[in-house]
Amino acid sequence: GAWATSADQCAKVFTRNGRTNQLGFTRFPGIYGSGFIAEADRLKGKFENCQIKSRKDDDRTINLVVACANGIMLSKVQFFLKIVDDNTISRQFPGIDGMEVDYHRCQI
Repeated sequence: GAWATSADQCAKVFTRNGRTNQLGFTRFPGIYGSGFIAEADRLKGKFENCQIKSRKDDDRTINLVVACANGIMLSKVQFFLKIVDDNTISRQFPGIDGMEVDYHRCQI
């Protein structure tokens, strides 16, 4: 599904394209906030494509390790997704207390 930092900006961050109505990003989504598309084994940003390498669910927190490519370099990233409610998650950064980014489910 599609997740954006601002629920009221979903239509400005995401779009459906082509005959298959495939979910994608608008031309300049960063103007309206950030977002990502979650698939079974991938997370996609406008400029990043990440494959989920490992996942551990612990009650309402998901620990993810992803390998990402952005056209210039490859990187491996670990982060936590805390489930706030059915339509909100919070990305937490290991080792940086108090830093988190909320994402809201988009109904596109």
